Amino acid sequence: MSAIFNFQSLLTVILLLICTCAYIRALAPKLLDKNKSGILGIFWKCARIGERKSPWVACCCVMMAFSILFMQ
Repeated sequence: MSAIFNFQSLLTVILLLICTCAYIRALAPKLLDKNKSGILGIFWKCARIGERKSPWVACCCVMMAFSILFMQ
C-alpha cells in the first residue's frame, strides 16, 4: 500500500523528511539555504520545522517508533 493512502505511513514519511532535512542543513547549510522558494523550498521549510520544533519532532519520532514496533 502506498504511503499516501495509509495515514501512519504518511506521518512516518513526513517525520523522516523533517529529520533528514534538518540533519542535512546541520551538515551543509548552503545546500538548503539557496533554495528557499519553489519546489525545493519544501526541503528548506522542513529543515526549519526540524530546527525550531526539535523537541516536538523528537517526541513524535519516539512515539512513531513505539507505534510501529509494538502495535503492528
